[in-house]
Amino acid sequence: MKSRVMKIVTSLAIGIGISAAPASSYAATPKTMKVHYIDVGQGDSIYIKAPNGEDIVIDGGNKGKGNLVVSYLKKQKVDDIEVLISTHPDADHIGGLDEVINAFKVENVYAPKVSNNTQAYKDFLNAVKKKKLKIQTAQAGVKLPVKDVNAQIVGPTKTYTNSDLNDWSAVVHMTYKKNTFLFTGDAETKAEADMIKAKKTLRADILKVGHHGAKTSTSKNFLDVVKPKYAVISVGKNSYGHPTSQVVNLLKNSKASILRTDQSGTIIITGDGTSYSVKKSR
Repeated sequence: MKSRVMKIVTSLAIGIGISAAPASSYAATPKTMKVHYIDVGQGDSIYIKAPNGEDIVIDGGNKGKGNLVVSYLKKQKVDDIEVLISTHPDADHIGGLDEVINAFKVENVYAPKVSNNTQAYKDFLNAVKKKKLKIQTAQAGVKLPVKDVNAQIVGPTKTYTNSDLNDWSAVVHMTYKKNTFLFTGDAETKAEADMIKAKKTLRADILKVGHHGAKTSTSKNFLDVVKPKYAVISVGKNSYGHPTSQVVNLLKNSKASILRTDQSGTIIITGDGTSYSVKKSR
């Protein structure tokens, strides 16, 4: 009798082991937030794959870089864009967005309430109109529709003159669990000080450095608040001296690891909710 019971128990144990094996081999893939700082030369273009699959685009590089951005997005298997943000109407940020809008279904478009008379800005508006989209105002306090991510616009906190286009930049803060990212467009020290004064959420492990490393952005006070672990500078060959030694030294003094698209090509930072991994295209 004992031996028969043992045989039954052994058979059940083997059966349970066999049935349990497939479940463990199909363990859910951990969700990540993947941020691509696309190498568009002297300009900005960022693609974000959110943990639940939303596709987010911030800026599209200069005029003539739209095809490059579209091609890159298609390689990432983007079929539609849930959130598209034009940080401000400078050509090296807005220039390629018309081609992006024309190439994909876009659900939400955000831009600050400031205009420009350049062809790049007109092309952006025409693309938005052609797709029958409405531009939602990018300003402090606006929440972005991204699941499981606290994604909010933290700047501009006020209105500026039309000669201060950089300070109008839509500044975006994103938190995924313990991962924190800050995207600053070309916001300069005036806008930085205004965000600090307004007590906006600025602390972030990953900082997209403002205005390609120009000395008019990235003040020491701002860095003291943000406390970045990584500082990404989107920059290409230019006659402005970007990034300036002043900003590079401030970043070094803040102990941030500096990453530059002119040196490393497209930079991809992946956050798993607790830690980060960095991948460079060259």
